[in-house]
Amino acid sequence: MKSRLFIVSIGFVLGIISLSGCKNQPSEKPVNPNLVSATEKLFDLSMTGSERDSMISMLESQLSDYTIIHSQAIDNSVPPALWFNPVPSGVIYNEIQKPIDWKLAASVAMLADIKELAWYSVADLSVLIRSRKISSVELTRFFIDRLKKYSDTLHCVITLTEERAMKQAQKADDEIAQGIYRSPLHGIPYGIKDLFAVEGYKTTWGAAPYKDQVRNENATVVKKLDEAGAILLAKFSLGSLAMDDVWFGGLTRNPWDLYQGSSGSSAGSASATAAGLVPFAIGTETWGSIVSPSTRCGVTGLRPTYGRVSRSGAMALSWSMDKVGPICRSAFDCALVFKSLLGSDGIDQSVTDYPFNYTSAIDIKKLKVGYLKSLFDLNDNRVNDSLALNVFRNMGITLTPVVLPDSVTIPVKSLAIVLVAEAAAAFDDLTRSNKDDQLNLQDKNAWPNIFRSAQFIPAVQYIQANRLRYKLIQEMYAVMKEYDVIISPSSSGNQSLLTNLTGNPCVVVPNGFDTKNHPTSISFIGNLYDEATLLSFAKVYQDATDFNKQRPPLFK
Repeated sequence: MKSRLFIVSIGFVLGIISLSGCKNQPSEKPVNPNLVSATEKLFDLSMTGSERDSMISMLESQLSDYTIIHSQAIDNSVPPALWFNPVPSGVIYNEIQKPIDWKLAASVAMLADIKELAWYSVADLSVLIRSRKISSVELTRFFIDRLKKYSDTLHCVITLTEERAMKQAQKADDEIAQGIYRSPLHGIPYGIKDLFAVEGYKTTWGAAPYKDQVRNENATVVKKLDEAGAILLAKFSLGSLAMDDVWFGGLTRNPWDLYQGSSGSSAGSASATAAGLVPFAIGTETWGSIVSPSTRCGVTGLRPTYGRVSRSGAMALSWSMDKVGPICRSAFDCALVFKSLLGSDGIDQSVTDYPFNYTSAIDIKKLKVGYLKSLFDLNDNRVNDSLALNVFRNMGITLTPVVLPDSVTIPVKSLAIVLVAEAAAAFDDLTRSNKDDQLNLQDKNAWPNIFRSAQFIPAVQYIQANRLRYKLIQEMYAVMKEYDVIISPSSSGNQSLLTNLTGNPCVVVPNGFDTKNHPTSISFIGNLYDEATLLSFAKVYQDATDFNKQRPPLFK
């Protein structure tokens, strides 16, 4: 979820009754017509006296059912028996995976200054490892030392997984020496957002109530990266329960400005990658949690299509909106990492096995490219955005103004209740136990108040919002099917919420600096399951510019 979600919640009379035991209030209140009448205004309802009288016995029965349900222990890992499908009606996607030629360099030189290793791309480190110019053990030790040196400055590390990392690195070196080469990530260090379970280590979710939690499993993403031969170095900070950049250990810092937070919620993943403490990291997004910190820290992030990467073993915030993606320093590195994350696991039933047919040989002039002109006109980053658009125009690309289906036909902002209702359900026990008081942020726009307010969202209105979401998907497809890529400001209007609701993928890339030398970014929105085109398009932009190669001065 992005920094500070502002929500106006609606409620339901039975929620008021069933929550009456929270916050040291009496455990029961009588269900009577006056109570029903007093709460109707919260739900835009109007009933007659006889209608209220008729409801009483049914409301009492439902309240009894709620009490029984509340007595059941439901772990965060248990999903609802409902699955969101972002595929528009009648649309069929390609299912053929073609071989990928990554076109990695034949040879990469080791620079004399060992400190330069911090800024090598994943692609170049891959060549160094495979050619055995450097060992995985040496590379792992180098990045662990950088993490130990700078993590306190950035407040980006919750747990170092040093022992595990060194064992993995030695195994990688042994395998490569025997001619076993798993993938371009073999022997490459990385870090992961601390909402993923790693066996033998705490999984804190960035929140004080869970700071000693140990979940004895490996998340599917960790398993897949293990299979690819990657080396897990650290579990990175996230804003408490995936909001903001404040966790129980403090504020995660922006490497470009230590007086500024790194934004959330993939705060540590973006901060550490930007500072050269890891070659890449894994983040998650529900509403802005990859795009926002990637923008703040000047790195490249991929928010994949919903259902592309398994979330098994990850903290659930919103079952129908959570997504897992890589944060790197280039789009090409994102492609390398993303390939290893793909594939169903038989656990997360939202995952589909569509192909990822990436190619670096894309003919960008043949792509149909739109841009959200109205949002660019309103955006604070107009100068850098205009220069970025001109990069594509100078390549001979026609940019067509596009308008997304927002506000006029579908009230996108109001559909945020989908996220809020699911998040409140995911942490219902936290609210009812009063342990939400332990969360660092306690203002009216923080999780505790959002969770409490969301208890009063009627089930009927949650379903109605999802019916409008279905219509939104159809309307979004009607726009997107005419384009390969749509260029957008990273944070303007409702496009972030809209595309997270529809499940469309997005790549965010740095596109300059503001007057305070803070990084700025621009985003590319794509069709469902077409991350390959998005990443190739982003690579063309990064090949023509050098913003992704800039380094925070304090960490050179």
